[in-house]
Amino acid sequence: MAVETTTYTSLGPAADERDEEKLRFIDEMTANADAVQKKVLAEILSRNAETEYLQRYNLGGATDRATFKAKIPMVTYEDLQPEIQRIANGDRSPILSAYPISEFLTSSGTSAGERKLMPTIKEELDRRQLLYSLLTPVMNLYVRGLDKGKALYFYFVKSETRTPGGLLARPVLTSYYKSEHFKSRPYDPYNVITSPTPAILCADSFQSMYVQMLCGLLHRLQVLRVGAVFASGLLRAIRFLQLHWGELARDIAAGSLSPKITDPSVRDSVADVLKPNTELAEFIRAECSTGEWAGIVTRMWPNTKYLDVIVTGAMAQYIPTLEYYSGGLPMACTMYASSECYFGLNLRPMCKPSEVSYTIMPNMAYFEFLPLDLAAGGACQGEELVDLARVEVGKEYELVITTYAGLYRYRVGDILRVTSFHNAAPQFRFVRRKNVLLSIESDKTDEAELQKAVERASELLEPWNATVVEYTSHASTKSIPGHYVVYWELLVKESTGEGRMPSGEVMGRCCLAMEEALNSVYRQSRVADGSIGALEIRVVRGGTFEELMDYAISRGASINQYKVPRCVNFPPILDLLDSRVVSTHFSPTLPTWSPHRAT
Repeated sequence: MAVETTTYTSLGPAADERDEEKLRFIDEMTANADAVQKKVLAEILSRNAETEYLQRYNLGGATDRATFKAKIPMVTYEDLQPEIQRIANGDRSPILSAYPISEFLTSSGTSAGERKLMPTIKEELDRRQLLYSLLTPVMNLYVRGLDKGKALYFYFVKSETRTPGGLLARPVLTSYYKSEHFKSRPYDPYNVITSPTPAILCADSFQSMYVQMLCGLLHRLQVLRVGAVFASGLLRAIRFLQLHWGELARDIAAGSLSPKITDPSVRDSVADVLKPNTELAEFIRAECSTGEWAGIVTRMWPNTKYLDVIVTGAMAQYIPTLEYYSGGLPMACTMYASSECYFGLNLRPMCKPSEVSYTIMPNMAYFEFLPLDLAAGGACQGEELVDLARVEVGKEYELVITTYAGLYRYRVGDILRVTSFHNAAPQFRFVRRKNVLLSIESDKTDEAELQKAVERASELLEPWNATVVEYTSHASTKSIPGHYVVYWELLVKESTGEGRMPSGEVMGRCCLAMEEALNSVYRQSRVADGSIGALEIRVVRGGTFEELMDYAISRGASINQYKVPRCVNFPPILDLLDSRVVSTHFSPTLPTWSPHRAT
């Protein structure tokens, strides 16, 4: 009779030999964090020594930290835009990287409101895959038996474009899902998902969601975990079920797929699993027809052990809604990544969302940290940056990275707080994105962009001799999908011209004008993805913002230093604003957006 043995690591007992290997790798990397970082920097500088960018700063082939810190400046995306534009336009010389740039990974947030284009190289896929491979061994320490069932994960691709020079430009997850790493992944009993790959890769968001939900329902008793990348994506899936359960039940009862699904590969992907099942169809109708959606996740998928979603940062606003729909299931935040770089993972994935800390893996890139007080000051040249192994518990820093793909001392814009160490590697709590006011999903709107949008929209008020005297905003997630709410206090100059309150039609046009002025990631989320609802303007009565100031002063704010907050989340303030609303208005149509621009 075979005897089952358990292998212990510093993280806990490994489920099997494969897990043991991965957990020991985490131990090795984190125990030697500083030495690994030194090696990573030397590798990056050595292989890219002949690039135009490093030659410009006269490194002279040096690979040591001291020379690097003395000669290479800290930069933002705007600083690198000339080099990135040359690569996008077709310049294949070694500008930033000695290795060919394989594609651009897109993210939001340039000062002009357009996408950032982050250069990447083919081997970065291997590095990302390595981090993915560490997630399951860590989760197996906390949740056993994941190899006995399936995962219902809602994964989606977004549109991709080509730059003038012919390079693909697309989000990092779209790049991963379309890679052979994902499409040709070997069978792994711990990572069997219900969604067919063709459904994930379908660019039509309705067809993709429909078939992924359908397959999730067909395998409902085998599902052990439910998730999406972001909390907002999972809530969109629940909303989809609320809207389309009738059609889904009809398909399941008949054993035939809706004619709305027109993609041949998507139809073929469910041919073998979709058989007539009147019992399941009746169950779905019985559960969904009542209109009672509390605990719907565990009612539909009763063996679910946890939700796998990111609920840190801006996604934390969705926690109460997820708790409502899931019946209080644990929420696992497993990893920390961005378009620029994959950073690390959560070694305690089943902790409370408020306690999530990520351990940065020192082999992924070279990491430095700008103390937050210096980051806010703006005068830092880079000498004050702190190495990964030398950050201090309790302090906050802005993350600065140097990557194999050719970013050097690049300011990511994430603010992190050091909570503890695992071995010699620090663990960080994600605090916020620098300068971001509003975010529903992958969109990021800062104060300057919101101000520009308000100014653009307020021009439509001029014929009515009305002006916006004050405003603030809120990312509302009470409905699905979430949407931006902007509170306006108007001044109508009665003594001149028309002098009357603008009509509802005009205010609707103001909503649309604001949306047209927001960045392309926001507009794509509205138009192509349906992940953000129509922007709403709530007009409040005169004097409301003075009441807001009085409230802040009553809580200790200085009257001399008080500034109207451009975004509010504190419930009493939201209650005050909402109690003063005299009219509400929404964008009447979708803003313009085209997938064909990548410059």
